[in-house]
Amino acid sequence: MTSEAGKTSQFEIVRREDFSDVTYLLEIRHPAMAKAAKPGQFVIVMEHEHGERIPLTLADFDPDRGTVTLVVQAVGKTTKEMQQRCRVGTSLHALVGPMGIPSRVGHARKVVCVGGGLGVAPVYPQARAHKEAGAYVIGVVGFRSRDLMFWEDEFRAVCDEFIVCTDDGSEGIKGVVTAGIEQAIAHHDDIDEVVAIGPPIMMKFCAETTRPHGVSTVVSLNPVMVDGTGMCGGCRVRVGDQVKFACVDGPDFDGHSVDFDDLMARLQRFRASEADALERWQESCRVRAEAEAQESVAAPLVDTRPAADR
Repeated sequence: MTSEAGKTSQFEIVRREDFSDVTYLLEIRHPAMAKAAKPGQFVIVMEHEHGERIPLTLADFDPDRGTVTLVVQAVGKTTKEMQQRCRVGTSLHALVGPMGIPSRVGHARKVVCVGGGLGVAPVYPQARAHKEAGAYVIGVVGFRSRDLMFWEDEFRAVCDEFIVCTDDGSEGIKGVVTAGIEQAIAHHDDIDEVVAIGPPIMMKFCAETTRPHGVSTVVSLNPVMVDGTGMCGGCRVRVGDQVKFACVDGPDFDGHSVDFDDLMARLQRFRASEADALERWQESCRVRAEAEAQESVAAPLVDTRPAADR
């Protein structure tokens, strides 16, 4: 794969898989990052030269293949643009990482790894790492319905127990992931730690579910980031009586100490800007599609028959 400048791309997309109409997987060639990556770390991606920098938690990494894997949900302008343009054989403009402090693994004998929605992807390498370290691993995953599930076989391969929760009851427990946590706690009184990754509201209620039981709970925060070095301050979060930066102090934090209400309020501040960016991009796509359609209609017909047959 070569870029327009003729240079070999370092960030070629070698595999893509679509899990639903909004969720897709990208496997990217990056041998150095694949060797360096650890569970819990993230990368910052730029799809093209003038694109937005967005943080994405690593969903997998394979040193033997020399690849890293991202699972993306198309919810905003950049992720929708990536969904449209990122195909096998294309490449990302920039892929920086691995960033953040790796998750602490090897200290717990029994761990519950909880993923909700898109959080299912980044909790997988954590479950695998805990299993490889000798822990008893209980996996809890949550989806809106059975149709949106992915990586079931991968989780079953690294989990001693696997609990599925769906909003509509089409698979496993009907309800959210906290029902799965409660089931695990009811059957095991020796759980050392719960690791929860997903939307802020989900992680908040996971922490509240474990708090009465005194079970240590780790959450992975992914707020708005710009530089990923702690300089911009966009990813600051309140943890206890301190202000932390998710990019350099995290992304893992004590779920019982995170001020989730403050985190969610900060995320809401960018909603108008995000909606405006998405609307402008969708309008540019519409205008471009209409222009291409008009050019196609206006193009003169060319008779491709041999001259003798005309």
